Amino acid sequence: MQSEELPGRHLRGHHHITISTGNPQEDFDFHTKVLGLKCVKRTLFYDGPVPVYHLYYGNDLGEESTLLTTFPVEHLGVKGKPGSGQINSVSLSVPTDALDYWKDRLEAHDLKVTEAERFGERYLDFVSPHGINLSIVGDDKDMRSPRSEGPVPAELMIRGTHSASISTRDMEFMEEFLVTAWGSYKVAEDGNQVRYAMGEGGSGTYTDFTLEPDRKPGSWTLGSGTIHHMAYQVDNPQDQAAIKFFTEGLGYTDFSEIKDRGYFDSIYVRTPSGALFEACCSHKPSFLCDEPAETLGTALMMSPQIKANKDEVIRLIGEISID
Repeated sequence: MQSEELPGRHLRGHHHITISTGNPQEDFDFHTKVLGLKCVKRTLFYDGPVPVYHLYYGNDLGEESTLLTTFPVEHLGVKGKPGSGQINSVSLSVPTDALDYWKDRLEAHDLKVTEAERFGERYLDFVSPHGINLSIVGDDKDMRSPRSEGPVPAELMIRGTHSASISTRDMEFMEEFLVTAWGSYKVAEDGNQVRYAMGEGGSGTYTDFTLEPDRKPGSWTLGSGTIHHMAYQVDNPQDQAAIKFFTEGLGYTDFSEIKDRGYFDSIYVRTPSGALFEACCSHKPSFLCDEPAETLGTALMMSPQIKANKDEVIRLIGEISID
């Protein structure tokens, strides 16, 4: 387990995983109507001159580690290239006895499902309509609260993110980064795959790596069909700053300044594997700061300068029906 003296110990597990998709309506329908997640926030990407939706999907209140977030970028016309140095897949946790339900559900939505076993766990692998490798995995130890009301019965519903898998050519420098800077510890190996956990371990704390020394690099741009970054939870700004200060002192100076994302503060680092990591500190009360729980995710949240040109922005990025 990681040293109790290092700042990385303050990273508890996943906060969210962010995916670049294509059409925004297809994105919304897949995550809410097929996966059954609740859209807890609809806002816009904070970086760059061109507006892009940033959509958040999770449990009833969008609690940390239940979240998938997306950038629908069809209007940009940029497609990502899968490859090494990139987050390659995401797995989502459900109770083990829900796996047969999920296999039938995914196939009923014309998704090809492949059953697999990794790290002693049973997986249902499939590719989303946006070209993203996703899996449903059975884990009876996962006690996170699912979405309580939606198209999937709560007892069968997704609990949250289980693991993110990164394609890498080797682990020579990444292992040092994980243990020394990122509060992680190795828990399992399976063929050419290795798993690290953080905090108390278990679902929602895993980062997996697939060793693929001959695979060509993937793209880092905001392009559809790729997973953009992996965000990990830290509880307060002081611990977040300590992680940044310490990691930069190790020589990893490709670390962003703190960025206010409206509902949390983020810092980003390009890791030795090539994958982009984020240390994320939620605001209080996070998603409830501008919407009540009863209507969470139903309004499009825009900054004042963008709201002044709302009609033009919507024409560019496309309107989403949330019915």
